Amino acid sequence: MTPPIAPEALLAGALLTPFLAALLIPAFHAAPNKREAVTLAASAALFACVLGLLPAVMAGQRPEAVNLVVAPGLAFAFKVEPLGLLFALVASALWIVNSVYSIGYMRGNAEPRQTPYYVCFAVALGSTMGVAFAKNLFTLFLFYEALTLSTYPLVTHKANAEAIRGGRIYLILLLGSSMVLFLPAIAWTWVLAGTLDFAPGGILAGKAGAATMGVLLGLYVFGIGKAAVMPLHFWLPAAMVAPTPVSALLHAVAVVKAGVFTVLKVVVYVFGIDALRASGQAEWLVYVAGATVILASLVALRQDNLKKRLAYSTVSQLSYVVLAAAVLTPISAVGAAMHIVAHAVSKITLFFAAGSIYTAAHETEISAMKGIGRRMPWTMGAFAVGAVSMIGVPPTAGFLGKWFMLLGAVQAGQWIAVAVMVLSTLLNAAYFLPIVVAAFFHEPEGGRRAHGEAPWPIVAALTATAVGTVALFLFPQGFLALANAIPVTTP
Repeated sequence: MTPPIAPEALLAGALLTPFLAALLIPAFHAAPNKREAVTLAASAALFACVLGLLPAVMAGQRPEAVNLVVAPGLAFAFKVEPLGLLFALVASALWIVNSVYSIGYMRGNAEPRQTPYYVCFAVALGSTMGVAFAKNLFTLFLFYEALTLSTYPLVTHKANAEAIRGGRIYLILLLGSSMVLFLPAIAWTWVLAGTLDFAPGGILAGKAGAATMGVLLGLYVFGIGKAAVMPLHFWLPAAMVAPTPVSALLHAVAVVKAGVFTVLKVVVYVFGIDALRASGQAEWLVYVAGATVILASLVALRQDNLKKRLAYSTVSQLSYVVLAAAVLTPISAVGAAMHIVAHAVSKITLFFAAGSIYTAAHETEISAMKGIGRRMPWTMGAFAVGAVSMIGVPPTAGFLGKWFMLLGAVQAGQWIAVAVMVLSTLLNAAYFLPIVVAAFFHEPEGGRRAHGEAPWPIVAALTATAVGTVALFLFPQGFLALANAIPVTTP
């Protein structure tokens, strides 16, 4: 009988596989089928490594790898814990379907520079694994920045004036917020706590006064620009100039998820929910996150461009996670973790559908999509599933996260948070349902060219994620177990 692979080896495999793929992909530049085969094999291997860590983590183990001490209390190191594993599972699973989708999209639209595209995609996933499994803030920060730099060429992939402008906004806002706010917050935390290692109950408890906790929380929330809390959200709509698979990466798989994951991880493992609640310094975050949820939804209502409507929807939906973290109850933290999962699979479905419409019909404006569901039933059927999930209606994954977040807000007496969730649900319905109704129940406008579905890899990928959106509602046990294993109270 073959002995099981040690968790430490699986962790090393998860960290190295995407980067090894990035080195190997250029060797097959002249052989696209082999190039894409390397991408698919790497994504499958990454998911296998991450999934293999699940039994050990659920059994209470916390595998570690690498421990390069840079200075006292400062090390380059990795450690698997439930929240990081949850994030890594989502990202690695969606890399597989995004890779399948990319084959259909990049070839179907004859996109240039496909080899650099796949290389940057692999580096971005490797950076995401580094963020997910970082043992401390120092390691997390290094990979957080690597994620920004590796996705910049993807944002500017089209290399036209609009793409260059969008990429400039992307880089300035994300690097600027990191260097001006996030990095000083990390340095200040190191001075106060003497360590940057994540710890259950937080490392600042008893080390910082209430006012200091409040200032630090502000530095972290706005310094983690990938979370797109207003007013540091402009990079997200600007990045919509990228090809649709890149938009899916930004919104569902890696970038924005790295942002809200980092906010949640900082609240749980740096401040500690109990210590932050005792300080009374998180109340303002409820209002800031709530305002972002509502205002972004109102802006989404006004967008006729489908990708821009989805972009502002993402800004709104991300702040659900920040809002839940600010509620500071164990059940709201579970809801925040589950919403990371639900939003990922639902929003990637919506972006896949947008790319499918562009590939088959060359349409980007919602007003031009009347009757398109009759010509593209698989695409628009999947879009309907993703939209219903974003609204939060069972039997879709979006219901679960919202349910736990709502319970946590009620438990904490945070009626502002409750009101925000109810109002935003209505706004979600207002900007998603008309698209579905027009697609299936309106007559197509004259003069539109005849077309069917997009190439099969695109349709297969969006069908798989739509099925996954429902499956996560019906079979949430694995992710719920991880979310409930997050140590949200002081041991």
